[in-house]
Amino acid sequence: MSTVRVDLLTREYPPFVYGGAGVHVAELSAVLRPRIDVRVRCFDGPRSGADAVEGVTGYAPPAELSGANAVLSTFGVDLAMADDVAGADLVHSHTWYANLAGHLAGLLHGIPHVISAHSLEPLRPWKAEQLGGGYALSSWAERVAYEGAAGVIAVSAGMRRDILRSYPNVDPAKVHVVHNGIDLAGWRRPEGAEAERGDAVVRALGIDPERPAVVFVGRITRQKGLPYLLQAAERLPAEVQLILCAGAPDTPEIAAEVAGAVAELSRKRTGVVWIEEMLSRPDLVAVLAASTVFVCPSIYEPLGIVNLEAMAVGLPVVGSATGGIPEVVDHGVTGLLVPIDQVQDGTGTPTDPEKFVTDLVAALVAVVSDPARAAQMGAAARKRVEDHFAWAAIADRTLEVYQTVLTAP
Repeated sequence: MSTVRVDLLTREYPPFVYGGAGVHVAELSAVLRPRIDVRVRCFDGPRSGADAVEGVTGYAPPAELSGANAVLSTFGVDLAMADDVAGADLVHSHTWYANLAGHLAGLLHGIPHVISAHSLEPLRPWKAEQLGGGYALSSWAERVAYEGAAGVIAVSAGMRRDILRSYPNVDPAKVHVVHNGIDLAGWRRPEGAEAERGDAVVRALGIDPERPAVVFVGRITRQKGLPYLLQAAERLPAEVQLILCAGAPDTPEIAAEVAGAVAELSRKRTGVVWIEEMLSRPDLVAVLAASTVFVCPSIYEPLGIVNLEAMAVGLPVVGSATGGIPEVVDHGVTGLLVPIDQVQDGTGTPTDPEKFVTDLVAALVAVVSDPARAAQMGAAARKRVEDHFAWAAIADRTLEVYQTVLTAP
């Protein structure tokens, strides 16, 4: 397929990466470039200087839409992307931000459109808080794109089920499961001089590497389940630290809600460390390496790249048994899964929030109170990502999907 040209369309691309989808596109494009002609089209304006990469085009929103609803501004970028795709053999879009661009490009240029499903608008109704009436537009764009796509890549089997449930008009034969990958060299436990540097980094952040610690990494959004974690943290043993690498809030309201809850928790116990800025990879690796267990209390999580990153650094994961998390965490081997019965209204809200919090506490205490078991699980976690989530294998599977849609009658 070396002569094939694929245009990847994405909201996020370095240096502007805010979540798992951006990490995915950056890593995917890197492993595909030696094998096919890859062009990346992204948001946040043209890249320059050290951020400029050959084959990467950044788009700024049309000036005429600067005061419009954010979704209309997004659609303006999508129109420019769709026009520039001319000459590609296949277009591959990521998240609703770029799905409309992919759909229109496919129609305009007569080429297959493939979607990677990182999340679904019908399962994130809280986005209406952030987008207002724009949520109806983002939902429309996503539905039209999925129903018209030549192929859909789900990042987990759980995500595949969600796609077919949310969009029953999508042909199941067109939905393929390809897990997210992990850069095994970039995510590993530091040694030697790196470990010494990491120790200095975590101490400067206010973390005591001598104390057991539960660490969370993620955006401040409803789907990540932070309020449940903050409730659970009140019941953890007094010596346990809670490290929150949490920023990029969806709305001022949820930012204020989390800030208030963290402040209240800090009044009740020591060892609450909230890191709001996005850390560099080496610094985040240092924080993970200084922790005992990673926690993922999400109420909606198609897969969870953060879980793979933590596992690659050798941490066990305590995660909600929802979405794609059970496909990553091997219960009792690489971590523990917390059962969660959820309301089936798209919000993912636990039917019994108190039970979910209680079960989350029990799982965290079980791991953090047994350092030997935690270390054993962490070693198994690293082995699992090495065996199942290396990017080379993800690239192979992605190219198979491309070949399938390009040769379809």
